[in-house]
Amino acid sequence: MSSSFGEQVKIMIFGQSHSEAIGVVIDGLPVGEEIDLEKVQQFMDRRAPGRNAYSTPRKEADMPRVVSGLFEGKTCGAPICAVIENTNTRSKDYDKLKDLPRPGHADFTAWVKYKGANDHRGGGHFSGRLTAPLCFAGAVCMQILERKGIHVGAHILSIKGVKDTPFDEVHIDGQVLKMVTSKVFPVQDDAAGEAMQAAIAAAKEKADSVGGIIECAVTGLPVGVGEPMFDGLESRLASAVFAIPAVKGVEFGKGFGVADLFGSENNDDFTYEADGTVQTKTNNHGGSLGGISSGMPLVLRAAFKPTPSIGQEQDTISISKRENDKLAIVGRHDPCIVPRAVPCVEAATAVAILDLICRMEK
Repeated sequence: MSSSFGEQVKIMIFGQSHSEAIGVVIDGLPVGEEIDLEKVQQFMDRRAPGRNAYSTPRKEADMPRVVSGLFEGKTCGAPICAVIENTNTRSKDYDKLKDLPRPGHADFTAWVKYKGANDHRGGGHFSGRLTAPLCFAGAVCMQILERKGIHVGAHILSIKGVKDTPFDEVHIDGQVLKMVTSKVFPVQDDAAGEAMQAAIAAAKEKADSVGGIIECAVTGLPVGVGEPMFDGLESRLASAVFAIPAVKGVEFGKGFGVADLFGSENNDDFTYEADGTVQTKTNNHGGSLGGISSGMPLVLRAAFKPTPSIGQEQDTISISKRENDKLAIVGRHDPCIVPRAVPCVEAATAVAILDLICRMEK
């Protein structure tokens, strides 16, 4: 099982949803970088469960304990290891899932791949719970990136067809990102946010769930970040974002929309700015050309499927009986994972960006 990512800055995530603890090891960070653990905690609180009506009732403090890698508050060259205890598990809720795999989850595929030795409780190593250590790693990387003038931020673009105002792909700046990420429900249009929350509540009332799209932007990225051809900017970012459970699609710039355009409509004309920098008049390419950053804002979107664990009865199989069966899932689950996934997308993006930058600066 491979749960590691990166070449220069490497992260390795460990643990299971109901194991004693989960955590992450981060190796290869630049030395002497000050890490504010209070800010790290604030970032992780955005992802933590049990904080509102559209989140799972499972409450976890998600307070990371750093056991190595920092000395006097700064990176010292040793790998950072952070451990997050699991304190509020209800493993009995998952007893029957060892025999009845949940539709839409990795229960069946993990059972086959690991010959029945997989930890089925709460999804084991395939649980969204593992995004907590990802967010720790991302929060650390974001502090280093911000000192380089690079800012990462995301918002909920849509939930069940209710749409927020998209980012301005040409003129977005770090202040806009800070504004939207500071909100409890991160949208630009608060009226749209209220409608999204109503859609989540309606699904929850029916023992159902909904999905959505998260839009993420990176500003201040210099030209030249990305390593062709398999380690291009889009390739590495997509790989990191797809590691977040429930992500089923990633696009950059106009994404799939470019398929409906003429070349004359899709191409972004270059222009010299008054300060001598080269920019493009539009940003259909989303900040990446040939897998290399263009200096324009990097814009990506991630599509999240509805939470598979729903209260409605579903068709499944009994592994032990080798016959069809029924399953009504119990336990504590998010009716919509999208709001808590916003910092996860930011974290995955930050980890991938810092790795590529450190490779370029090596």
